[in-house]
Amino acid sequence: MRSSFLLFIGLLFVVQLKAQNYWQQAVDYTMNIDMDAESNQFEGEQTLIYTNNSPDTLKKVYYHLFFNAFQPNSMMDVRSRTIEDPDRRVGDRIFHLKDDEIGYQKVNKLTQDGKKLDYEVVGTILEVKLDHPILPGKSSTFKMNFSAQVPLQVRRSGRDNEEGIRFSMTQWYPKMAEYDFQGWHAYPYIGREFHGVWGKFDVTINIDADYILGATGYLQNADEVGYGYSEKEVNHEGKEKLSWHFVADSVHDFSWVADPDYTHTQSKLDNGTVLHFLFQKDSNTTQWDSLPKYTKRIFEIMNENFGEYPFKQYTVAQGGDGGMEYPMITLITGHRSKGSLVGVTAHEAAHSWYQHILATNEAQHPWMDEGFTSYATDFVMHEIWSSFTPFVRSYGSYFSLVESGKQEPLTTHADHYHTNRAYGVASYSMGLMFLRQLDYIVGEEVLRKSLKRYFHDWKFKHPTPNDFIRVVEKVSNLELSWYLEQWVETTNTIDYGIKSVTPSGKHTLVNLERNGKMPMPLDVLVKYKNGKQEWINIPLRIMRGEKQREEGMENFRVVEDWPWTFPNYELTLEVKFDEIESIQIDPSGRMADVNRVNNQWPIKEEAIFKAK
Repeated sequence: MRSSFLLFIGLLFVVQLKAQNYWQQAVDYTMNIDMDAESNQFEGEQTLIYTNNSPDTLKKVYYHLFFNAFQPNSMMDVRSRTIEDPDRRVGDRIFHLKDDEIGYQKVNKLTQDGKKLDYEVVGTILEVKLDHPILPGKSSTFKMNFSAQVPLQVRRSGRDNEEGIRFSMTQWYPKMAEYDFQGWHAYPYIGREFHGVWGKFDVTINIDADYILGATGYLQNADEVGYGYSEKEVNHEGKEKLSWHFVADSVHDFSWVADPDYTHTQSKLDNGTVLHFLFQKDSNTTQWDSLPKYTKRIFEIMNENFGEYPFKQYTVAQGGDGGMEYPMITLITGHRSKGSLVGVTAHEAAHSWYQHILATNEAQHPWMDEGFTSYATDFVMHEIWSSFTPFVRSYGSYFSLVESGKQEPLTTHADHYHTNRAYGVASYSMGLMFLRQLDYIVGEEVLRKSLKRYFHDWKFKHPTPNDFIRVVEKVSNLELSWYLEQWVETTNTIDYGIKSVTPSGKHTLVNLERNGKMPMPLDVLVKYKNGKQEWINIPLRIMRGEKQREEGMENFRVVEDWPWTFPNYELTLEVKFDEIESIQIDPSGRMADVNRVNNQWPIKEEAIFKAK
């Protein structure tokens, strides 16, 4: 019995030790692509050096074949035709694609260190049995010949989108799936989020000479193809095709766009980062002339407040079916008003921080990707246009979803939400609110410091929710695991109220109540009839501390903490009842209280009417 116990303790120690040792896999791609623009098909040669930095021996690997999703009766097609609220951009369009409109990726040959491999295509996943295992710390070289057809643009990827862009080449190559501390992530592609391996890309694209390209990475032969040389002639006469050569390091994907009618302009940040813009210049894209100025401002604000963008180029390209981010490039539709154009650019650019530098597993934690990005977007837009009101729309979407009864926890895998609405609100709105409420719990200045430290500590890695909350705990010196658990792992809601305010001699007793299941610390603002006011902070006992006074909180004091199991809390004000003008819980509105009517005393009639 004793030996079994000692063995258990020893295994537990090993597990804990491994948990402390962060690791991630590495890839080094070299690809040569020959595009037949007329048939919308291409041939590819891929060499992939895969390094196993895990403590595990790998006996199989998986590749994503994303284009296979664009075929009738694919998982993406069936999902879109059976979900309650399909994405309007997909609907049943995949089901009606013709043979020359579908997408596919066909693997013609695959070897591992020169040995031919057996593999099976299962929808959008290539299952590969290795010739020999890849041991911990070792590398293997995979060589692949493949062919593909670019689908008619339906979702993000494809050709000939509604605005006439020829090629939006995203999720376009056989891509090694991620393997991390949770094992393989060979998710079928149904149009949601991604998780990729950090590494290097060396990509050469051979395409008709009249096409202009933009891509992830740095163009190696700009003088040869004439990219960025608008002020001088580059002679392509007699050349049927040009070879565009791009190189990128420390990225986990590679995307490109191509169109013969692109106009290319560029701008430069003070730190040397070059911003490229590719769009069809016509009456529908007149707002693009002002986009370089705004994009420069977007990057300046992000650099100052969220961490320095580490790459020296970024491309905003007209393409795709809305807005979608990729390393060093984003694809957005271009027929937009100025506000829409700047807003979508701000959002997709912010993804360069929250996905392409801080690469969370956005399939499992889409709220860390979309939510953090949405928070940064609202922050940036308010800095650009002071009239823009940040964060409010997200709260409204959340309250509406809660009322509908269709809310699902943020731990839900992105592909497995029962409705697109539940996914969207959870990922974008509740993810934003996660940070906005942290702002409330720890204080605005502490959150700003935490976001910068998070960037510094976890850039070019795959942080998890716990990794982020630990950063905030270190900066704030507070315990916050309860908040992560309640907001992310449950659908518990917040509802605090002022139950009663009664005189008690020279004092006044304020009876506060917790009606919702989720506990929170409280800021209470008391205004007096003599014009004075005071801010009272009631910490949660499980926080093991409290936030410091925030800017604008004059006459601030912290009172006894509130044990979360207690449904009521008695707050004593050392003034007479008739000296009080009003009392309000969370006047900042940062707390996602589902019933704000009972947050104030006396209750205002207009608040009751609004609630109804």
